[in-house]
Amino acid sequence: MRRNGEPTAAFLTAEWRDLAMVNYEVDPAVLESRVPRWTELDRWNDRTFVSVVGFRFLDTRVRGLAIPRHRDFEELNLRFYVRRKADDGWRRGVVFVKEIVPRRAIAWVARTLYNENYFAIPMRHEVTAGRARYEWFHGDRWNGLALEFAGAPCVPADVSEEAFITEHYWGYARQRDGATVEYQVEHPRWSVWRATTATLDCDVASFYGSDLAPFLCGRPSSAFIADGSAVIVRRGVRL
Repeated sequence: MRRNGEPTAAFLTAEWRDLAMVNYEVDPAVLESRVPRWTELDRWNDRTFVSVVGFRFLDTRVRGLAIPRHRDFEELNLRFYVRRKADDGWRRGVVFVKEIVPRRAIAWVARTLYNENYFAIPMRHEVTAGRARYEWFHGDRWNGLALEFAGAPCVPADVSEEAFITEHYWGYARQRDGATVEYQVEHPRWSVWRATTATLDCDVASFYGSDLAPFLCGRPSSAFIADGSAVIVRRGVRL
């Protein structure tokens, strides 16, 4: 976020790689209670989406410091899309319903500093040519998000669903007192491979909630792999 023309300090730097993104159209009514104050749901072609996203964190540094055994790890999150009218125009961002990582310290920092809904559970991944799979251990078994893809990647067209999903450069988190923290996420545009198959294998109702289960158990609107890049997550500001 900019004050006097300058961005806030970097809180976290890393590379986000091999982002498996599976996107579902939902009834906006199921998200309204989760929308942070000062924001509103963002839509593409009058449609509202949630996304299940698995990816790799690499070379992670918090305030410039690399923490041993916490530099490279997986993350899986469920997110939806909002926007906020600021002095410099519309800021398009994401809100996280649930985020999981395999490192307790990472989850603790995110919950403590941003009130993000992070949990630490065992995770693993496999990324090969034409396939990406992210797994997490829950309910006495391994659950998974898996995509298969082929061909060459491309930068999505500005008006495409893929561009809408990938090009939200702000994060919003509701705080315990009802306030909202806004933080900026910087990265270049990503190239994507469209998936030929996409599978979400988990007990959706117990993991994400019964209100979202009818949508996440249905057919995805789209699924793709984004190549990813270096990212900067800047210090949050209370609105």
